Amino acid sequence: MNVDLKQKTSKEILDTFAKLHVKDGESVEVEVLESDIERIGYKAFVDLAQIFFMKLLTPITKDESVILKFEKLNENSSFHKAQKSSEKYGVESEFFTIDKTAQFSFLYYYEKALEFINIDSKKRILNLGVNKGDEFKVIKNMLTCKEFETKEFVGIDYSQTAIDYARDDFAFDNVEFTCHDINRLEELDLGRFDLIVSIGTLQSSNINFNETFMKIYQNHLEKGGAIILGFPNCRWADSEMVYGAKAPNYSFNEMSLVLKDIHFCKKYLQQKKYRVTVTGKDYLFLTARKIA
Repeated sequence: MNVDLKQKTSKEILDTFAKLHVKDGESVEVEVLESDIERIGYKAFVDLAQIFFMKLLTPITKDESVILKFEKLNENSSFHKAQKSSEKYGVESEFFTIDKTAQFSFLYYYEKALEFINIDSKKRILNLGVNKGDEFKVIKNMLTCKEFETKEFVGIDYSQTAIDYARDDFAFDNVEFTCHDINRLEELDLGRFDLIVSIGTLQSSNINFNETFMKIYQNHLEKGGAIILGFPNCRWADSEMVYGAKAPNYSFNEMSLVLKDIHFCKKYLQQKKYRVTVTGKDYLFLTARKIA
């Protein structure tokens, strides 16, 4: 499918895409002028692709024109569509093919959150919903070998195959991976931690968010410890991260539930004398450290 959008306004381009009927895997080639790119910017076209569940391929220049090729993603090729089970996130799942730490909009804000809580000073670190251990790898890359070796890492996940993979892939004497249900943490002798991390896990449908969050804080956070929570404001299709959380009963991005959970945590932690920040884009990071 070829579409001529030379010298069109952003409104006209948006309306044209809204009327397109593109099947999964099909491509749309859009011709614009180089002056259109200068006026609108490539970033705007990347956003346009995400809005309509497409990905923007490498542009091609042609005389004074630029050919932008958009490829439609398969929205049904997503772990969001998988049956709910402990292995929805296992090694054979769609989710397991995803490395969110390879996405700049995740990695940048996650590293900033770790800097905000002064990761160098944390000795015991707990990750709830650790899966294959990607968030631990980011921490390791931010530390010297000596700093890393002085810390204790504990990762918990409900998927046995993910935990088995993590044990082999990130095998260090100071790192422990455990397969367990976060709803029953009291069955484990975990103790308390200087930092608790949970990315996109506490919002799972089988977890009572408010109750679980308060229990984790009360039972497992060291006095003066820090918290990093990641709230997904995106969806995944064809292993591509697409901006915008999908709420039940809505076909478009709707953030009410995400903001409700963030507000609850922020208010709760501020009452406990924590300094709380909320940053990020595709993932919103609530980061909390004790006020000195």
